[in-house]
Amino acid sequence: MYEARFPDPGRLAGRWAEDCLRRHGAGPRVLDMGCGTGRDAAHLHTAGRTVTGADLSDAMLEHARTHHPGPAYVHADLHAFDLGRAAFDAVVCLDSSLLYCHTNAQLDGFLTSCRHALAPGGLLVAEMRNGAYLLGRTDLLGTPTVHTFHWQGVRHRSTTNLSLDRTAQLLRRIRVWTTDDGSPPVAQHSAWRLLFPQELRHFLTTHGFDVLDLHDGPGPRTEPAWREGDPPGATADGDRLHVVARLRGTTR
Repeated sequence: MYEARFPDPGRLAGRWAEDCLRRHGAGPRVLDMGCGTGRDAAHLHTAGRTVTGADLSDAMLEHARTHHPGPAYVHADLHAFDLGRAAFDAVVCLDSSLLYCHTNAQLDGFLTSCRHALAPGGLLVAEMRNGAYLLGRTDLLGTPTVHTFHWQGVRHRSTTNLSLDRTAQLLRRIRVWTTDDGSPPVAQHSAWRLLFPQELRHFLTTHGFDVLDLHDGPGPRTEPAWREGDPPGATADGDRLHVVARLRGTTR
């Protein structure tokens, strides 16, 4: 259902990540943290990389193994994981997965785990919502967003409401899934940490990373979307944030 609701037939997210890895000379061993259904991990695999996809959801991992074979898929929590010291040349974290680190301690845990997992000079590539976009803007808030799609022969509908929890610095989401076959509605509650560009830069620098790119687009979820050959932008005002950072020296 996730892939039906959020199709990416051109593998735009995977191609954008591969472009970042190639442009900054990353080695072949890649960890896709928060890999979900595995389609981005599989694209990186077809690009010639040795890929491990990690996720907290066993259902997602089972789907990935069945429908997007090639990478190794493992169960792991992005708040704290140990998949081997210096086992990877890059960690990729797409589609706001990093923002499931809701607290400073969780974000510290993620970056500490990345530092342990990366070889010296390894890359962290992440794509996420941009907290700065919501400074003074309300266009994403207050009005339900409705999408209709078909999956397994049934018409489905998702109705999404977003709200700000300023105290916790979270963007909270309630998404209600309904169908035309009489099934009861299902409500999904989730939230993303609202990270601001300079805040993210500070966390990365503190954990031993040099920030190479930090910008609002173009990227796989921007309008207009990233295209092959597009250089990284120079601003950080849009609703998406893209970062590439390199682990310094032998810092552990």
